[in-house]
This record gives sequence, C-alpha cells and structure tokens, in this order.
Amino acid sequence: MNKPFWESKSLSQMNPSEWESLCDRCGRCCLHKLENEDTHEVHYTDVACRLLQVNDCRCTHYATRLKLVPDCIALTPNNLENLKWMPITCAYRRISEGRSLAKWHPLISGNPESVHRAGISVRGRCVSESSVKKEDIQERVIHWLRLPRNTSK
Repeated sequence: MNKPFWESKSLSQMNPSEWESLCDRCGRCCLHKLENEDTHEVHYTDVACRLLQVNDCRCTHYATRLKLVPDCIALTPNNLENLKWMPITCAYRRISEGRSLAKWHPLISGNPESVHRAGISVRGRCVSESSVKKEDIQERVIHWLRLPRNTSK
C-alpha cells in the first residue's frame, strides 16, 4: 500500500502542488506576533495581516503577498527550522518535527472545513490590521491558540 506523499517524502522532496496542499488555511501564521526580547517567547495577537480575509482565512493577494507585505515570509524547507514562531498545529512544522498531520487537517479529513470545525483556524476570531492602530496591537495578545483537546496527534 502506498503512503501519502507527506509520509513518504521529506519537505524538500515535495513538488510545489504537494507543498501548497500542506497548508490547512488556518490563518494563524498571518496573525501579528510579539516577541519578548529577553525570553524570545512569542505571543500571538488577534490582529491579522491586512491581506487576510478574516472570515475565510484566505490571502487576498497570495501570489504577490511578499511584495505587498515586506515582513511576510515565504515558507521553504530551508527556513522552517528558523521559524519556531509557526504554530505547533502547522503541517509544515509538524512534518519538519517528525510528527504526522492532525486528524482535522484537510488532507486527512478530506474536508477543507475540518480545520475550522476543530477550532484551529482564526476564522471569525481576529480583526484586520487595517482596523487597529499600530500602537494598540500590543494590547491584543490572545490565549485562544492553545490546542483543542485531541488534536496534538
């Protein structure tokens, strides 16, 4: 029996289509994050990049996002190790750490809504940065990004 590509290939062996399909469209990586300079601990806010459609977790300009948002980072197999701020639920991070995809991941469930139903996505729980003053972002740290029960496997 053939294993799915995410179990049989390393991240660097995946073709562009396979790579892109790993994204579960949760939107967590699009949230503004604050890093404690002393401890390097990362705190997520409920403020999303202006390009994220907060109601469906889609980037409005995905193909040109790196030009439009200078601090947007394109994930690659070569930079994942340096991106420890990526959410622990992220498929790219999970696979790079030797973990399997979660049962709610659309590649496992066969349903793109499963990430939202599992409470993993930011859909309906964040605001666009265009509606928040830059100086107010630090007041918007959230704690709801903890894993729901039974999703760590």
